[in-house]
Amino acid sequence: MILSFDKKINQQRLLLALLLLVGLPALASSAAVAPSKVAEGHKSAKVIQRMGSASYESFDGAWLFSRFGLQANGTSLAEPRGLENPLFDDADWKKLDLPHDWAIDGPFRIELTGETGKLPFKGIGSYRKHFTMPAADAGKRIFLDFDGAMAYAEVWLNGHYLGTWPYGYSSFRMELTPYLKFGEKNVLAVKLNTEKWDSRWYSGAGIYRHVWMVKTNPVHVGHWGTYITTPLVTNASASVKMDVTLDNQGPLTVEATIKTTIYELESGNRIGKKVSSFGNAVIKLDAGKSVATTVNAVITNPKRWDIISPNRYLAQATVTVNGKVVDTYNTPFGVRTLEFTPRNGFLLNGRRVAIQGTCNHHDLGALGAAINTSALRRQLTILKEMGCNALRTSHNPPAPELLELADQMGFLVWDEAFDTWKVGKKKNDYNKLYDEWHERDLKALVRRDRNHPSVFIWSIGNEVMNQRDVEMTKHLADIVRIEDPTRPVSNGYNDPDGAREVGAVVGIDLMGVNYFFDQQPRWDVDPRYASKPTMGSETSSCVSSRGEYFFGKDSLYQHWQITSYDLAKPDWGCTPDHQFRTNAKFPHLLGEFVWTGFDYLGEPTPYNSDETNLLNFRNDPAKRAELEAKLAELGKNRAPSRSSYFGIVDLAGFPKDRFYLYQAHWRPDYPMAHILPHWNWPERVGMVTPVHVYTSGDEAELFLNGKSLGRKYKVAGQDFRLVWDNVAYQPGELKVVTYKNGKEWASSTTKTTGAATKLGLSSDRSAIASDGADLAFITVSVQDRDGITVPRTHPLIKFEVEGAGEIVATDNGDATSFIPFSSHEKEAFNGLVLVVVKAKKGAKGTFKVKASSNGLAVGETVVTIR
Repeated sequence: MILSFDKKINQQRLLLALLLLVGLPALASSAAVAPSKVAEGHKSAKVIQRMGSASYESFDGAWLFSRFGLQANGTSLAEPRGLENPLFDDADWKKLDLPHDWAIDGPFRIELTGETGKLPFKGIGSYRKHFTMPAADAGKRIFLDFDGAMAYAEVWLNGHYLGTWPYGYSSFRMELTPYLKFGEKNVLAVKLNTEKWDSRWYSGAGIYRHVWMVKTNPVHVGHWGTYITTPLVTNASASVKMDVTLDNQGPLTVEATIKTTIYELESGNRIGKKVSSFGNAVIKLDAGKSVATTVNAVITNPKRWDIISPNRYLAQATVTVNGKVVDTYNTPFGVRTLEFTPRNGFLLNGRRVAIQGTCNHHDLGALGAAINTSALRRQLTILKEMGCNALRTSHNPPAPELLELADQMGFLVWDEAFDTWKVGKKKNDYNKLYDEWHERDLKALVRRDRNHPSVFIWSIGNEVMNQRDVEMTKHLADIVRIEDPTRPVSNGYNDPDGAREVGAVVGIDLMGVNYFFDQQPRWDVDPRYASKPTMGSETSSCVSSRGEYFFGKDSLYQHWQITSYDLAKPDWGCTPDHQFRTNAKFPHLLGEFVWTGFDYLGEPTPYNSDETNLLNFRNDPAKRAELEAKLAELGKNRAPSRSSYFGIVDLAGFPKDRFYLYQAHWRPDYPMAHILPHWNWPERVGMVTPVHVYTSGDEAELFLNGKSLGRKYKVAGQDFRLVWDNVAYQPGELKVVTYKNGKEWASSTTKTTGAATKLGLSSDRSAIASDGADLAFITVSVQDRDGITVPRTHPLIKFEVEGAGEIVATDNGDATSFIPFSSHEKEAFNGLVLVVVKAKKGAKGTFKVKASSNGLAVGETVVTIR
């Protein structure tokens, strides 16, 4: 892989061009593919499930857990001594499988801060696992790979201390070999301590990502030991370079041979036909040493990875010593070119692509921080339908599954490391770790993720307090460039003018602006930045509550909810329409990452008393003082809000009206129209009730009960919604007919419903696996006799399962609901509620999910178990 700019060119040239061939780990599973079984044709294709050594297994099952220190109810329980001792009595500990978030079951507590979801995440969590290591594995090297553990992880095996990794978002490896008892029982102990960890959002708590056991021979490919790049990509060929690091943990010097074959990687991670191979590499490896080597290959007529067609390949490296295979290492990857230009935007494979991105925190709503691929895939599917093509991992390293899905589904990823550097925003945030850990954490992020085709930008921080520090910025960017010089390094600035003024931005490759574009013309002509591409790394911050509409004096905020007319925003933010105008005003910008795609736990602005909000006005004393007064008042009132209002989609995964505003703008060729508000307003007969229409068309005519209320037209670059401000409410039917280029384009209707009579159930999936992790998300709607969802309805709904299924969680998208997510009953919020279910592990057949509520006909649906 060759980057078309080096450090000097990166600072001076007008064009930042990247030519990349990068890789992706596939979805994790316990299955492995032996090299002898990989077919060169399609008919007998096998499935590859995880990057790295082919000898691995899930280590998620059969853990024991106990909580000490701060408890969920606010009391405290002293931590016993000797928890790492294999003989410690853990008979009464809770049995569970990973991933696990110990705080998500609550309870919500009004006295806890809203910024972390009013959930009791502070505590000391102890995990223990009893396991037997087969005697046949003696002589192998045994590792545990933790995808993430929140926070301050400490690990022991059979009473021996293995090590620590404090940053809860980092992936890390621990070696078990020296203290393992082969053929006998072993006890692994992991301690986590979130009492020492402060966060501005809900971080979760526990071993909330997967854990893997990796078994290798003494001679093997190192951890994250392959790095695939390309010096040149054309339609005719792609030249491929793979750096490989071999470790020799054996007692003797050996000669190892690496043979690597490239296959197409088809849908479902099935290995397709052989397309190329690398030249063999023969390496002399001294005992206890590591050696890096490089091999090269060419792919003829490469199929490029793109957001439209995310084609991928697999490089399978086989290591032999004395003719015997000692390791097989799988590296999925993709071929594509990137160019970041200061005047012509972002080019993917030579085609200009506007970045239509969303920022997202890592929690999965009612499931908390515990990673689940079904839930994550559902989120990304919803975002894709909206027209989103890029994700920002705000503000930390993501779960590997996010990148794996992004690779497969065709998303670009802004991969972010930190929310703070040396100076913190909270007393005990990353500032406590920076000096000792920043280099290790940053290297871990890049080495783990640099083979993903979806990753196109590295970010060293977000709104950090040190953003004017010239030397620190350059230091962090240089760490990234050493590990991967093929992608630009950026940073999200909420003081973009101050950082550019002092020259800190010179140290990065791409300027990320959070909100404040007022002085953009000045920087476009500044010699230091005229050649530096710029994008909106965080934009809008519009806030709303799904299905809530207010009129009159208090038309934006009422009863801890926010209007869904998409006009409310914090003082530092703007409406989506305003940001669209900014993007049109500065067409050279690469695009934007909206805050946020989904609502998330914590940060319930404007009902959030977190003082870090003041940091958005560090250079505006008047605005800072005004916000300070609001925060003080909120602190007195104990707002009940426990999750954000920023999301385009609510916490339960139900799209808000704003979803259709972005869809209309981001998918201009998709015929669509959306009307708001709903049309159930019996108390407003004859009163003015504004009607807004979101459409990808350029004009529209609105009808009420068949009578035209007039035609409205968009002005290109200025209008992104059509508004009828003086509609006098009458029950019946609103209909809009939209046009584009003078031709009818799309239509939509909304009707006054009848009374609620029944519950309707609809599952996102009709069949799920029986692995205990695959989930179905079932939407329950409160309906009238015609099956139309009735707005402004909030009945208490009870759920039950008949057969081999289980209820995992419930949610309704209401940011003020204190009913635990684990409850089997939940009030509908404006006509909708969600129930998440799974099959019992190993079960077969079907199970039925039923929803009931007083006075309403029972609803049910059947889920098939695969």
